Amino acid sequence: MQYESDVKNRVKRIEGQVRGLMKMMEEEKECRDVVTQMTAVRNALDRTAALIVSQNLEQCIREEKQDGENSEDLIKEAVNLLVKSR
Repeated sequence: MQYESDVKNRVKRIEGQVRGLMKMMEEEKECRDVVTQMTAVRNALDRTAALIVSQNLEQCIREEKQDGENSEDLIKEAVNLLVKSR
């Protein structure tokens, strides 16, 4: 699968958030602030995973329709991926 630049940019932003998190820990910031940053990182990862799954699902369904195949299994697989990512 090819990943679009917006998805790659999201991952780069997440990488920056994780670096910021490490800096906060090294500077011994308050627990509340560190956990808040961790939550932001986790949410960003969740949203990015959902975006990747939805883009992949859309692409696969288009290919399936062109081939005249049923896309029900692809949809189930996508839902399972989203459930596992949580």
